Amino acid sequence: MRRARDTRVKLVLDATEFIDALRSHGTNFFSGVPCSFLKAPMQVLANDDDYVGAVIETDALAMATGAYLAGKTPAVFCQNSGLGNLINPLSSLNDPFRIPVLLVIGWRAAPGIEDEPQHHLMGKTTRDMLKLMGVESLELPTDVAAMRACLNTAFSTMTETQKPVALLVKPDSFAPLVHPAENQIIPERSTTSTTDQCRHKPAMSRYDALRAIVAVIPEDAAVVATTGKCSRELFTLGHRPQNFYMVGSMGSAGAIGLGIALARPNKPIIVLDGDGAALMRLGTLTTIGRERPANLIHVILDNAAHDSTGGQPTGSESVDFAAIAAACGYKTATRCDDANTVRQIISDAVSESGPHMIHMRIAVGSLENLARPTVTPAEVAQRFMAFLSH
Repeated sequence: MRRARDTRVKLVLDATEFIDALRSHGTNFFSGVPCSFLKAPMQVLANDDDYVGAVIETDALAMATGAYLAGKTPAVFCQNSGLGNLINPLSSLNDPFRIPVLLVIGWRAAPGIEDEPQHHLMGKTTRDMLKLMGVESLELPTDVAAMRACLNTAFSTMTETQKPVALLVKPDSFAPLVHPAENQIIPERSTTSTTDQCRHKPAMSRYDALRAIVAVIPEDAAVVATTGKCSRELFTLGHRPQNFYMVGSMGSAGAIGLGIALARPNKPIIVLDGDGAALMRLGTLTTIGRERPANLIHVILDNAAHDSTGGQPTGSESVDFAAIAAACGYKTATRCDDANTVRQIISDAVSESGPHMIHMRIAVGSLENLARPTVTPAEVAQRFMAFLSH
């Protein structure tokens, strides 16, 4: 007996309609790393000014976090194969600072769906991993009305919990674009030369370097300090609402600063980074160089050691961060090693179009009995957001 043919039409979403639905909830900053399941909506986004492509999922989430701190409503697009990269910022950045971001995740190898072998383990554990991170996950429906209801739930949950929410997208959820992407014209790269202003004096301590830098930071400048002793010493120099002290998510300072800089282009943004953290996420420099935020000053305090964890070597003694920044497209890239010079460089950089890289060699070591910030991460975030809103 011949089986009746299934004549039901499979529902698929229109990518533009989905992006418009996100925008109707106020979403106005997008970042991500491509996924074949999300190629249609991500191509729609790629043509918009409020989308910033990232080289790794951690950067996408850190940029979105910075944008949130600056008043934006962000969303991050990625594949679940990159969920492992997101675990660190989800657990040690977004959770303690109470920062909600919508995650739109292509769900490769979802249970019951055949896929390539490299996706099998992540596919079957995706929802469990998100749950362990305290992130609620929702499967994105392909019916338009159900999709809108799903978004209503996602955004209301983020507002209520102040935590990220994930939308899981199965294959063929989006219709192919009628007009696929055309080849983009790649602009000519501008040439940046490095400037060496080193005086070759005995290396300063990080505390003295920070004290010199703080002395010339304008009152309207936002400061993002990398995790560990850099944030702790900055707090010791005086707690200010303009300071964002990272307590985890090592390597994210540059991307957080970039997200803030893009969201608040009229406010100076100063990132105080470390050599170990910068090496961990060196790809961030390429995104900063591509986006070229004129208001970003990126300072790397380099003692060639993981000072906060015992002084293990980072290997940065053979790394020229200024040359790397210049190759990535920073507007200026300067080396220095003394207080007077770094003060002058920062004073000049605040009033000149960037982005600027300042690479400063410092000594190993920190203050004895160094205190930790006495304010909670959530309180730091709230004060910082209030500062950025003015």
